[in-house]
Amino acid sequence: MAAKHSSIADALLDWYEAHRRTLPWRAKRGEPTDPYRVWLSEVMLQQTTVAAVTPRFEAWTARWPDFASLARAAEDDVMAAWAGLGYYARARNLVACAKTVITEHGGRFPGTEAELRKLPGIGDYTAAAITAIAFAEPATVVDANVERVVARLFRAATKPAVRAAAERITPRNRAGDFAQAMMDLGSMICTPRKPRCLLCPLRADCEAFGVDDQEAFPVKAVKPAKPQRFGTIFWAQAGDDVMLVRRPSRGLLGGMRALPTGPWVAAQPGTADSPVAAAWTVLDATVAHGFTHFDLQLALATASVERHALRDGAVWWPVESLAEAGLPTVFAKAAKAIKEGLDA
Repeated sequence: MAAKHSSIADALLDWYEAHRRTLPWRAKRGEPTDPYRVWLSEVMLQQTTVAAVTPRFEAWTARWPDFASLARAAEDDVMAAWAGLGYYARARNLVACAKTVITEHGGRFPGTEAELRKLPGIGDYTAAAITAIAFAEPATVVDANVERVVARLFRAATKPAVRAAAERITPRNRAGDFAQAMMDLGSMICTPRKPRCLLCPLRADCEAFGVDDQEAFPVKAVKPAKPQRFGTIFWAQAGDDVMLVRRPSRGLLGGMRALPTGPWVAAQPGTADSPVAAAWTVLDATVAHGFTHFDLQLALATASVERHALRDGAVWWPVESLAEAGLPTVFAKAAKAIKEGLDA
């Protein structure tokens, strides 16, 4: 069995040398790996695709290329730059982590999983990825791509079984290259549907390929239907400006600029919780958005208001530059729909 595990690692690393993806956070051959870029990419890629992250990563690192510059960044600027990547607590944790690295570690990441897990926002997976990729130390990295490859290789039906198998086949040397090779294989060859098995360097060792049930793995638990919630987004316009508020620092989309909204509840609340008294018009269009734990459908209400109607903590923002406000995706979608409705 040890020979099989060794052959898997050797075959995969050989394939990686010929087919590795060129990614902006990945060091080129012969170049040192930048732990800052590894960390940032791993945080950005949580729940987001490589295609979506790539331009955002490049813009971010042009503005904040290292821990020191990020530690000095204004939170508003960071949150605006993060808009659309989801899980906004991650953006605040990035700044908190950068500050901790500067103040407590002399501007350098600690090089062990245990020490990395003590930093803000770094969990087990991210600590393992940084350890293996940035520091070339032995660590088992299991993301969605790796889970899929390993589940098929060993027809492993549970997450503990996948984890145990991944630990067995991860080599002590070149653990970072091995992790990235597994990620690339899962992205390019061992895809969720219609995997390209005839091009796979591991097909001779793949138990699922041997019995032609690749797409049965990984085994997915049946997820319960998400609850449906409803709300209203309010577009209060004074001249060429629209009212924006700051969401509470704790809770969903905490601390982000947003259009005013009432509560998100089990039945449509109408305009009862509007930010100011006004003659509200509810548009025919609605906006739907999915969060991790619930689906949301939003009514869109508009009104012209006086500038003195600004509520505490709110600001007037020019409609023409609303894209610069860094609105979370759900509010950016609502703003687009409202502007289209008003222009129709």
